Amino acid sequence: MRLNFDPITLDKQRDYLEYFVACPQKASDYSFVNLWGWAEEYGLSWAWSDGLVWIKQTIPEKMYWAPVGPWVMIAWESCLPKYFVEKTVFVRIPEMLMQLWERDVGNRIIKEETREHWDYLYRVSDLIELRGRRFHKKKNLFNQFERKYKYEYVPFSTEMIGRATAMQEDWCTWRDCESSEALSAENRVIARILQSWEMLPTANGGAILIDREMVAYTIAESLSDETLIIHLEKGNQAYKGVYQAINQMFLDHSGSEHKIVNREQDLGDEGLRKAKLSYNPVDFLKKHRIFWQ
Repeated sequence: MRLNFDPITLDKQRDYLEYFVACPQKASDYSFVNLWGWAEEYGLSWAWSDGLVWIKQTIPEKMYWAPVGPWVMIAWESCLPKYFVEKTVFVRIPEMLMQLWERDVGNRIIKEETREHWDYLYRVSDLIELRGRRFHKKKNLFNQFERKYKYEYVPFSTEMIGRATAMQEDWCTWRDCESSEALSAENRVIARILQSWEMLPTANGGAILIDREMVAYTIAESLSDETLIIHLEKGNQAYKGVYQAINQMFLDHSGSEHKIVNREQDLGDEGLRKAKLSYNPVDFLKKHRIFWQ
């Protein structure tokens, strides 16, 4: 049998979210905002079958992501062989699903841990309060920002899109996005999300304004009642402490009802890994590459 894949579209967002809610372990990759934002960059499509949403990637090569849905209800020993032949590659497979596959079809899979795709998990209260020696440098930078600048924190809304777009253009100039395919791709993703903002009801965020100019913004999404995910966080580094400020202020204003904040993965970038570790994660959501044989 074959799975029939179609482009990821906004009109099936609500249907997808029903499957996502039923998924027992929610990795950042599978939030709708992330799928929609990166769909063109990774050549993503989806198929709906056997009570699951299957996700295929075609750029830079064909591979499959984890199916989304009620994993514990699926008879994997009959479901997987029905659709997949030898030498199929699955990526971004969360730990819990990998364990279920090991239990049900362990003789057919080879697993490989992919550290670069692990999600970084933090306590929301830690990143709001910034208490103790572990957060001394972050707290110091945050305090400097508060003392030095006359700022305004505002929730992200449709009215913020133009300012965020302009700030993102400036940010790309500062960082020379054209010289980096990764930054160029991220810039296109940001544009896609901002252009679709009114049609992404699960997305939220915040921004900091100084003299009515946006100097930082963040885009987030609720993964569950317990967990919030930060998709994007950009700041004008001419303002010392701006990243510490947008991080703390957004969580303080809009994240305090959550227990955990997921700040996504580092994709193997050493600078990004160092930055994410500096915020003292309390756990990781581990993921694997699976070879079906």
